[in-house]
Amino acid sequence: MNGEFAFVKALRRLAAHPAARNLDDDAAVLEIGAETLVLTHDAMVEGVHWLPGQDMADVAWKLVATNLSDLAAKGAMPVGVLLGHMLGDGDDRFLAGIEEVLGEYDVPLLGGDTVSGGPPRALGLTAIGRANHIPVPSRAGAMPGDDLWLAGSVGAAMLGFEVLRSGGGDDSTAYRRPRPLLTEGHALAPLVTAMMDVSDGLLLDASRLAHASGATIDLDRGAVPLACPEERRDDALRWGDDYALLFTLPPGTIPPVAAHRIGSVGPSSGHRLLIDGKPPAPGDRLGYSHAG
Repeated sequence: MNGEFAFVKALRRLAAHPAARNLDDDAAVLEIGAETLVLTHDAMVEGVHWLPGQDMADVAWKLVATNLSDLAAKGAMPVGVLLGHMLGDGDDRFLAGIEEVLGEYDVPLLGGDTVSGGPPRALGLTAIGRANHIPVPSRAGAMPGDDLWLAGSVGAAMLGFEVLRSGGGDDSTAYRRPRPLLTEGHALAPLVTAMMDVSDGLLLDASRLAHASGATIDLDRGAVPLACPEERRDDALRWGDDYALLFTLPPGTIPPVAAHRIGSVGPSSGHRLLIDGKPPAPGDRLGYSHAG
């Protein structure tokens, strides 16, 4: 077994509960009586998701924000979080950062666990949300004829990472402290046919949405809003960590939030993703995935 895709595929036979959504989503949707909860868990590893020596206050912020972004993609509002923390250098800064981000989004810490270990350090967080709209949006709902939209932009995190890595004096906030689009997701949930956040690269995530929906997405490369120079467009389309919201709407539907139409949905074909009407070249790296 090699790589993230193969491992998740093997796990699917164990994820038979309807709440798991066949592991095609970034969150589980659990109905308990009259309440519908959205649960998500993300892990971060030193040297993969943050740079060694980075301020642990920023790491804490990002750990919470990335999970809240998964809730945003379901139109859910946060109820609380559970923290899995590996003790180490900078724990005082981590505490300061997590207090700041939980206060910013008015989210309570409900519990969790602490362990020793590393290096490298690994951290995890589970976020619990309450659904705003039933059915809860998923990746698996885009229909032929739908329009493809993006709330937010791509490229800012890429530039922020490069600044942080080089030690330059420019702003690296977009990489260090992403902001989940909770308000936008809440407003979009009743309207979208499919929705997800962009965490691993726009091209890769668009292909995942198409796969889950059993459709083909034709992305208009030039219509994607950038937060970086035009000459970096192709890099930005493949870079992750922007946490924009990618969603589909029935034709002619205007989103109630600031967004750009960046493509269309067609019937299933031999390719899940087209870029300006053409499939990516064989072996083209569309985004980030964890190697085996």
